[in-house]
Amino acid sequence: MKKLPVVLALSALVAAPLAMAKTVEAVASFTVLADIVKNVGGEHVSVKSLVGPNGDPHSFEPTPKDSQALAHADLVFVSGLGMEGWMDRLITASGYKGQTVIASSGINTRKMEEDGQTITDPHAWNSMQNGVTYATNVMNALIAADPQDAEYFRQRGGDYIEQLKQLDSWAQKSFSAIPQDKRKVLTSHDAFGYFGQRYGVKFLSPVGFSTESEASASDVAALITQLKSEKIHVYFIENQTDPRLVKQIATSGGATSGGELYPEALSARGGSADSYIAAFKHNVNTMINSMK
Repeated sequence: MKKLPVVLALSALVAAPLAMAKTVEAVASFTVLADIVKNVGGEHVSVKSLVGPNGDPHSFEPTPKDSQALAHADLVFVSGLGMEGWMDRLITASGYKGQTVIASSGINTRKMEEDGQTITDPHAWNSMQNGVTYATNVMNALIAADPQDAEYFRQRGGDYIEQLKQLDSWAQKSFSAIPQDKRKVLTSHDAFGYFGQRYGVKFLSPVGFSTESEASASDVAALITQLKSEKIHVYFIENQTDPRLVKQIATSGGATSGGELYPEALSARGGSADSYIAAFKHNVNTMINSMK
């Protein structure tokens, strides 16, 4: 039998496992979703977030570099529900032909009237119960894209989903210990509807679902009156929005600052909300501390 030279034999042995290893090149629309993909995908996924830390996913304007990232992606993840209004144009411009995974698929959506129209609330991930759905959809998409690493994704995704379920139970228990009449807060825009629905918190805000909405003078006056009548004493700024309007309303209504919340953008690495889990914990603890 003809023997391979030692160097060639060693090369063959090394190349075999390397050929089996796969890294899914993923692009996610914003930091919360990118972090979920990263946690489920682990070492078999490389993920880029289009909207960066502390960035506003409503008003985001893609660059040519973002188009290039999509062109080279294996998978693109979006939250859906109308949040990424810029994504369809970006996909068309990039020439991306792969699958676009809608992470919110299967969620029971909230709707409300805004400017005479019925609008779907896009901020579903702020309920950790919905976060479980996001992570499950991400896990299934990665398994389909890279079936040879399916068991890895199931194990890692399952562990992560269990963490999210525990956080959901913790938040429910924590808020249930606060009297209902104290579970009221003022925020910059209407991003916590699913959170409020799940954990029994009432949120008021000067603008609607999108940070690009504008509040009229009559809306502001009505909100100030409501703050006083309902005795809402705390307001929160959001890391990705201009805080001036909510501060103005809070001052007129007699509310004081309860701190900063992270409804749709994570902080930079090393910050107090640099992961989906960290941001959720921070938001829950910050609200509860203001209600006690």
